[in-house]
Amino acid sequence: MLIVVFQVRRFPDTQGGTKTELGVLLWQRALDPEAGTWSLPGGRLRDDEDLTTSARRQLAEKVDVREVAHLEQLSVFSDPHRVPGPRTIASTYLGLVPITSDPHLPEDTAWHPVSDLPAMSFDHGVMVENARTRLAAKLSYTNIAFGLAPAEFAMSTLREIYCAALGYQVDATNLQRVLKRRDVLTPTGTTAPPGRAGGRPPALFRFTESRLRVTDEFAALRPPG
Repeated sequence: MLIVVFQVRRFPDTQGGTKTELGVLLWQRALDPEAGTWSLPGGRLRDDEDLTTSARRQLAEKVDVREVAHLEQLSVFSDPHRVPGPRTIASTYLGLVPITSDPHLPEDTAWHPVSDLPAMSFDHGVMVENARTRLAAKLSYTNIAFGLAPAEFAMSTLREIYCAALGYQVDATNLQRVLKRRDVLTPTGTTAPPGRAGGRPPALFRFTESRLRVTDEFAALRPPG
């Protein structure tokens, strides 16, 4: 089993600043085969556990990631030659970690921007791309963004999460209108602290549900233009 864990994070940019992007959790292989490349976290299924329980256990034990807001099965990779040695079939999972979570990672483990992956082990790069495609699709027709968002948020924060996960810009006003129409968001009745520039404090929202729900099965969020 292998788990593609995504989190929206800030990464260094080429100008000496930072940018918000979708990150994926990887660990660096110390031994052959393919020593030095980066792998998805995972491991073997125990006799007494199901796949979902195993995925959560392995994330907690191996990379100390315990705050996984959403976990779902992706696909099975069964190419007989996908790894050297005995045939190994990999069941893959998608995991989402809220933007506010900051797990203490082992030294050989790090977050990497999905847009700039390092040298990946075996077929793990394909797995990351499959998971990114699944996430982008489900952002259109489900409430899956709850897995990436904090408990309460301003619309500007939610827009930033959507932009990072989708890989293109999203208008905050349109996003709020669409999500409220689908009964995805609930106003908290409170506001965030005002920024340095002053002005009206932004209203805070939360997701109506913290479990996956189809909100519009025919919807599709598309890039501008």
